[in-house]
Amino acid sequence: MVSRTRFDDSDCPVARSVDAIGDWWSLLIVRDAFDGSRRFGEFQRSLGVAKNILTTRLRALVAGGVLASVPASDGSAYREYVLTPKGEALFPVIVALRQWGEQHFFAPDEPHSELVDRRGGHRLRVLEVRAEDGRRVGPEDTTVQKASEG
Repeated sequence: MVSRTRFDDSDCPVARSVDAIGDWWSLLIVRDAFDGSRRFGEFQRSLGVAKNILTTRLRALVAGGVLASVPASDGSAYREYVLTPKGEALFPVIVALRQWGEQHFFAPDEPHSELVDRRGGHRLRVLEVRAEDGRRVGPEDTTVQKASEG
Protein backbone atom coordinates (compact mmCIF):
# COMPACT_ATOMS: atom_id res chain seq x y z
CA MET A 1 0.00 0.00 0.00
CA VAL A 2 1.27 3.46 -0.89
CA SER A 3 1.48 5.72 2.14
CA ARG A 4 -0.14 9.12 1.94
CA THR A 5 2.08 12.20 1.99
CA ARG A 6 1.50 14.15 5.19
CA PHE A 7 1.65 17.93 5.51
CA ASP A 8 0.86 18.31 9.21
CA ASP A 9 4.33 19.76 9.88
CA SER A 10 4.40 22.08 6.86
CA ASP A 11 4.91 25.81 7.38
CA CYS A 12 2.10 26.44 4.84
CA PRO A 13 -1.43 26.88 6.25
CA VAL A 14 -2.98 25.65 2.98
CA ALA A 15 -0.97 22.41 3.13
CA ARG A 16 -1.93 21.81 6.76
CA SER A 17 -5.58 22.50 5.97
CA VAL A 18 -5.57 20.10 3.04
CA ASP A 19 -3.90 17.54 5.29
CA ALA A 20 -6.75 17.88 7.79
CA ILE A 21 -9.63 17.89 5.28
CA GLY A 22 -7.91 16.62 2.20
CA ASP A 23 -10.50 14.80 0.12
CA TRP A 24 -13.89 15.41 -1.40
CA TRP A 25 -15.73 13.00 0.91
CA SER A 26 -14.61 14.90 3.98
CA LEU A 27 -15.67 18.26 2.55
CA LEU A 28 -19.03 16.80 1.51
CA ILE A 29 -19.52 15.36 5.01
CA VAL A 30 -18.83 18.81 6.45
CA ARG A 31 -21.26 20.34 3.93
CA ASP A 32 -23.94 17.85 4.98
CA ALA A 33 -23.27 18.60 8.66
CA PHE A 34 -23.94 22.27 7.93
CA ASP A 35 -27.13 21.18 6.17
CA GLY A 36 -28.29 19.33 9.30
CA SER A 37 -27.09 15.74 8.87
CA ARG A 38 -26.05 14.22 12.19
CA ARG A 39 -26.31 10.45 11.94
CA PHE A 40 -24.23 7.95 10.00
CA GLY A 41 -27.27 6.85 7.98
CA GLU A 42 -28.12 10.43 7.01
CA PHE A 43 -24.61 11.03 5.70
CA GLN A 44 -24.62 7.67 3.90
CA ARG A 45 -27.98 8.30 2.20
CA SER A 46 -27.06 11.83 1.16
CA LEU A 47 -23.62 10.98 -0.20
CA GLY A 48 -24.13 7.44 -1.48
CA VAL A 49 -20.64 6.65 -0.20
CA ALA A 50 -19.59 3.14 0.83
CA LYS A 51 -19.95 2.55 4.57
CA ASN A 52 -16.28 1.74 5.06
CA ILE A 53 -15.22 5.00 3.39
CA LEU A 54 -17.73 7.00 5.42
CA THR A 55 -16.59 5.33 8.64
CA THR A 56 -12.95 6.18 7.87
CA ARG A 57 -13.72 9.81 7.00
CA LEU A 58 -15.96 10.35 10.04
CA ARG A 59 -13.29 8.92 12.35
CA ALA A 60 -10.66 11.18 10.78
CA LEU A 61 -12.88 14.26 11.12
CA VAL A 62 -13.54 13.41 14.78
CA ALA A 63 -9.83 12.74 15.42
CA GLY A 64 -8.99 16.06 13.74
CA GLY A 65 -11.45 17.97 15.92
CA VAL A 66 -13.73 18.99 13.02
CA LEU A 67 -16.64 16.84 14.22
CA ALA A 68 -17.53 15.46 17.64
CA SER A 69 -19.29 12.15 18.21
CA VAL A 70 -22.01 12.69 20.81
CA PRO A 71 -24.91 10.66 22.22
CA ALA A 72 -28.02 10.83 20.03
CA SER A 73 -30.28 13.77 20.83
CA ASP A 74 -33.32 11.47 21.04
CA GLY A 75 -31.79 9.37 23.83
CA SER A 76 -31.39 6.29 21.64
CA ALA A 77 -28.23 4.18 21.58
CA TYR A 78 -27.06 5.84 18.35
CA ARG A 79 -24.24 8.36 18.08
CA GLU A 80 -24.49 11.64 16.24
CA TYR A 81 -21.83 13.79 14.63
CA VAL A 82 -21.86 17.51 15.29
CA LEU A 83 -19.59 20.26 14.08
CA THR A 84 -17.13 21.55 16.64
CA PRO A 85 -16.11 25.21 16.68
CA LYS A 86 -13.16 24.15 14.47
CA GLY A 87 -15.64 22.54 12.07
CA GLU A 88 -17.99 25.52 12.14
CA ALA A 89 -15.02 27.70 11.15
CA LEU A 90 -15.07 25.85 7.80
CA PHE A 91 -18.32 27.62 6.86
CA PRO A 92 -16.61 30.32 4.75
CA VAL A 93 -14.63 27.58 2.95
CA ILE A 94 -17.83 25.69 2.08
CA VAL A 95 -19.52 28.93 0.97
CA ALA A 96 -16.49 29.85 -1.17
CA LEU A 97 -16.49 26.41 -2.84
CA ARG A 98 -20.23 26.66 -3.45
CA GLN A 99 -19.95 30.11 -4.99
CA TRP A 100 -16.97 29.09 -7.10
CA GLY A 101 -18.91 26.07 -8.34
CA GLU A 102 -21.98 28.17 -9.13
CA GLN A 103 -19.85 30.58 -11.15
CA HIS A 104 -17.82 28.02 -13.08
CA PHE A 105 -19.81 24.81 -13.40
CA PHE A 106 -23.42 25.81 -14.11
CA ALA A 107 -24.98 27.50 -17.09
CA PRO A 108 -26.74 30.77 -16.16
CA ASP A 109 -30.21 29.19 -16.38
CA GLU A 110 -29.23 25.74 -15.08
CA PRO A 111 -31.02 24.85 -11.83
CA HIS A 112 -28.93 24.05 -8.75
CA SER A 113 -29.23 24.17 -5.00
CA GLU A 114 -28.78 27.58 -3.42
CA LEU A 115 -27.63 28.71 -0.02
CA VAL A 116 -29.90 31.46 1.28
CA ASP A 117 -30.10 33.57 4.41
CA ARG A 118 -32.81 32.14 6.70
CA ARG A 119 -33.92 35.60 7.77
CA GLY A 120 -34.77 37.04 4.38
CA GLY A 121 -34.54 34.06 2.05
CA HIS A 122 -32.04 35.91 -0.13
CA ARG A 123 -28.86 34.53 -1.63
CA LEU A 124 -25.61 35.42 0.07
CA ARG A 125 -23.29 38.05 -1.33
CA VAL A 126 -20.26 36.74 -3.15
CA LEU A 127 -17.38 36.36 -0.73
CA GLU A 128 -14.57 38.84 -1.15
CA VAL A 129 -11.06 38.92 0.24
CA ARG A 130 -10.36 42.20 1.99
CA ALA A 131 -7.18 43.80 3.29
CA GLU A 132 -6.98 44.99 6.85
CA ASP A 133 -7.94 48.50 5.67
CA GLY A 134 -11.10 47.14 4.00
CA ARG A 135 -10.07 47.35 0.36
CA ARG A 136 -10.70 44.39 -1.91
CA VAL A 137 -7.58 42.39 -2.81
CA GLY A 138 -6.77 39.76 -5.42
CA PRO A 139 -3.81 37.47 -6.01
CA GLU A 140 -1.84 40.29 -7.62
CA ASP A 141 -2.17 42.32 -4.42
CA THR A 142 -0.72 39.69 -2.09
CA THR A 143 2.54 37.91 -1.41
CA VAL A 144 3.47 35.02 0.85
CA GLN A 145 5.94 35.72 3.61
CA LYS A 146 7.75 32.50 4.38
CA ALA A 147 8.10 31.50 8.02
CA SER A 148 11.45 32.51 9.42
CA GLU A 149 13.52 29.80 11.00
CA GLY A 150 14.96 30.39 14.35
